[in-house]
Amino acid sequence: MIAVIDYGRGNLYSLSHALSHIGVDHAVSERPEDIRAAAAIVLPGVGAFADAMDALADRELVTPLRDAASQGIPLLGICLGMQILAAKSEEFGARDGLGIIPGLVRALPEPFTQGGIRIPNMGWRRLDKHRNDPLCKGLSDNIMTYFVHSYGFFAEDDSIVATSDVNGLAVPAIVRQEQVVGCQFHPEKSGPVGLQMLRNFFAEVGVTGTK
Repeated sequence: MIAVIDYGRGNLYSLSHALSHIGVDHAVSERPEDIRAAAAIVLPGVGAFADAMDALADRELVTPLRDAASQGIPLLGICLGMQILAAKSEEFGARDGLGIIPGLVRALPEPFTQGGIRIPNMGWRRLDKHRNDPLCKGLSDNIMTYFVHSYGFFAEDDSIVATSDVNGLAVPAIVRQEQVVGCQFHPEKSGPVGLQMLRNFFAEVGVTGTK
């Protein structure tokens, strides 16, 4: 089973529609037992870091998610879902995350020149790939994806697959630690490129969509 985690902080309709579009069977769930039984997990998210962690804790999902990652279950975090993979966040005060991928979530830099990117960073941005990764298989080096965020997950260098420039700072856009992958952008809103990334993620874990 592919489990899409519903903890009240994700744009589930767009994500579920994208997965159905590429023919990936999945179940939207907030139950810990579904995480434990999942062949792969998708963790979406929008909003504030602390609210997301509280929502996961309220549903008793924190430990099952950590256990799944430690057991090598493939996990894809999207937007805020990527950020809460981090050890800590500075958003509205220090707060612990899931601690699955080392790193810190902190505010994006404000523009220092006219014409810079206003925060929140919203829109289509180019990805700068740092290394090859199965998530980007079959995609060119000049790809655009859709972002909406005010904070970034600044992971350790060996976890960073791709970045996106925000006012002169290379902000991690894709991170990976073994079978755990995070996308700061929304693949489900990134057109054919995003759909191909979703196909690639599921193909890597042995789940082939029908479309």
